[in-house]
Amino acid sequence: MDQYNFNIERGIRFHLYQKNKLVIRGWYRDGNPNGRQAAFYLDKTLLEHELNIKGGVFIRQKYLSYQEDISEELVYTVTLPKDWTKGKKFRVVTEWKGKTYPVCSTTVSELQKLLENLEYYVEHESVTDGKLVISGWAVAAVPVEIELLQEAKGRKETSVLRTYRKDVAEVFEEIEPGYQAGFQIESSIPKGKRMQVAFRSAGKEVIYKTSLSAIKKGRNTSKNLIQKVVYFCKRDGVAATINRIKGKVFQQKDTYTYEKWLKKNRVTERELEEQRQTSFPYQPVFSIVVPLYCTTERYLKEMIESVCRQTYANWELCLADGSGRAHGLESVVKPYQQKYANIKYCLLEENLGISENTNAAIRMAEGDYIVLADHDDLLAEQALFECVKLLNDDTKNQNKCIDIIYTDEDKVDMSGKKYFDPNFKPDFNLDLLCSMNYICHLFLVRKEILKKTGLLRKEFDGAQDHDFILRCTEQARQICHIPKVLYHWRCHLDSTALNPESKLYAFEAGRKAVEEHYRRLQIPARVSHGSAYGRFHTQYLWEEKPLISILIPNKDHVEDLKKCMDSIDKRSTYRNFEYIIIENNSTSPETFAYYQEMEQREDVTVLYYKGEFNYSKINNFGVAYAKGEYLLLLNNDTELISPDGLWELLGPCMRKDVGIVGAKLCYGDDTIQHAGVVIGFGGMAGHAFIESSRYDGGYMGRILCTQNYSAVTAACLMTKKQVYWQAGGLSEEFKVAFNDIDYCLKVRELGFLVVYQPSAELYHYESKSRGLEDTPEKIQRFHGEVARFMERWEQLLKDGDPYYNKNLSLTKADFSIGV
Repeated sequence: MDQYNFNIERGIRFHLYQKNKLVIRGWYRDGNPNGRQAAFYLDKTLLEHELNIKGGVFIRQKYLSYQEDISEELVYTVTLPKDWTKGKKFRVVTEWKGKTYPVCSTTVSELQKLLENLEYYVEHESVTDGKLVISGWAVAAVPVEIELLQEAKGRKETSVLRTYRKDVAEVFEEIEPGYQAGFQIESSIPKGKRMQVAFRSAGKEVIYKTSLSAIKKGRNTSKNLIQKVVYFCKRDGVAATINRIKGKVFQQKDTYTYEKWLKKNRVTERELEEQRQTSFPYQPVFSIVVPLYCTTERYLKEMIESVCRQTYANWELCLADGSGRAHGLESVVKPYQQKYANIKYCLLEENLGISENTNAAIRMAEGDYIVLADHDDLLAEQALFECVKLLNDDTKNQNKCIDIIYTDEDKVDMSGKKYFDPNFKPDFNLDLLCSMNYICHLFLVRKEILKKTGLLRKEFDGAQDHDFILRCTEQARQICHIPKVLYHWRCHLDSTALNPESKLYAFEAGRKAVEEHYRRLQIPARVSHGSAYGRFHTQYLWEEKPLISILIPNKDHVEDLKKCMDSIDKRSTYRNFEYIIIENNSTSPETFAYYQEMEQREDVTVLYYKGEFNYSKINNFGVAYAKGEYLLLLNNDTELISPDGLWELLGPCMRKDVGIVGAKLCYGDDTIQHAGVVIGFGGMAGHAFIESSRYDGGYMGRILCTQNYSAVTAACLMTKKQVYWQAGGLSEEFKVAFNDIDYCLKVRELGFLVVYQPSAELYHYESKSRGLEDTPEKIQRFHGEVARFMERWEQLLKDGDPYYNKNLSLTKADFSIGV
């Protein structure tokens, strides 16, 4: 995994015209140093290949398993022998510095399935202006015929428009110039509910199934409604499920916009006047430092006036002007200086860049806290009041150790009148900060901290604030978040706020800033650009490759268990693991026959737990036999998607400050089943972004960002064995529900972080083995566990999840604004 990255299902395909050739795409994470090569084997036979290297590409196609901003993409064309179907295994390895590293392997039978594929992808389905529209792309050696098949017979007004798709042509380079891979089907609304799209080429036919109800709702509705209701009652309770149904039924009616939120939460003039009259025992001076450069006069005035209107008056505004003498803004600032003695202005001889200009403003500052602001943005009138109020509450508690404060923010248009796109942030979230600069504005830091961190660094211009914030958080004793919108970020057309492609250099500076952060902490890591601008992915480069004990409780459903284990055996690029299968009350002879087969393997142990089903006891029993330093609790109804999944879970888990790492889990229809757990969802706890698309970014891109949560699901949960026992294992009074959430909260009480890792992806087919909670005994047990959880974590449920903003909804999982 350190050497190469492929996805055997998506990154490898057969050449469209030459059926004895494989096309394999991938990249080296840190470029392509001399002396490193990929090699391809059919059993023990080394295969010939050709290599095409593309520089500076951004991969966006969902056909591929990766969406990365990479320096080099490598396209290998591998020639198979004529009798390749007689082989058993196809392997990819990479060779570097005299050593061979496995990349991936697959069976010849799986290759034959790839050969039978007809390549297509349905990207969009909708009902628009009284018409059904389905669009996507399809390619094959012989032109693909596309037909919409409807359930109801009768007159069908259907047209299929074919288009050229440059993005598809870049993936399938062998197709002819102008090949019309794209398609758009338009049809009158069908009378029947079910539909199929047939793709046909050279005797092959592939059927894509859909339904009108699924299209109208924007998601797959194959799961039985009653099963869903029972499931959510089991998981969230009856009251929360009723709220969920209301949210679905009245979704349009209950849409809560930010405009409505602003009207409800706007500070009144009376409240502002009361703030002006408030006297605090502790009255620190806030030094607002602003670098100026050819600022539009109107925007500069509005920024200064937003500071002057602050309801807390003990501030100073330090302006360092890098516009130069010919374009200096002194004439704009001087009238304000005549009125306010606490406005300082310095005209620099030349523009030194944003970092050095800001440093010049910091050197003018004499306050207790440094406040960063941009030259054309706006502070809410109560911004400094809320900060000093927090500091005085801290002083009352005799802590006096708040070194950093940050707040929520939104964006304001050029007129300064329309506010939009609020960023409701979590409390301090270290892993999210390493994935993106979620803190941004408003940011305050105790001036004393700068003696340890130094000032802003010009080599990080464009992401100088991200670098500075990271360095400050490393030194801070306490970091506090005020969940109120106290800063308004003005958006220009060339601003990263609206047009990220205008400042690509800034994102590279941000990547380097995060990598430097790991270097200071002596954590071996490589940081790359993520799937969207301003998002970063951390790859840990630990030398150790410890044993992972994969614990899988099982009752019958041997096909699910086999699918789960096969996905790891065939796809995982991390190989140092053992399986511990914990048998519990199976009755099928096929199950025990499979156990006997597995027990012949050195890396598989089958244990027999004979008591009634108790998920906590079963896992505690299994852990006692685990040889690994790291444990992976895994459901038998999961399937590994990402080959690097175990690496991605293990990497952060090996950090000293991390106790638990969880994965992104998806339903079979590629909607999300788990992307972290929020305490308070449905009155208890629930999964974030459930039923969103696997490929969506989610609110502020958080589906795709590594971050800290209060909890993750034990359907796929990695933890240190030492931490597991230190926390007392899974609490056995939670037989079925909440044992994983309870364990995560216990680990957090020990001072460890819980990390959600979206780059570790698995399918989760939802507890097939155990069935529904549909008997009086099971329902009584479930409600008992609810009561125990609420009693044990009463204060947390009352205070709210620190990793979830209180301004967001607790009745929806998509981070909607709360009513």
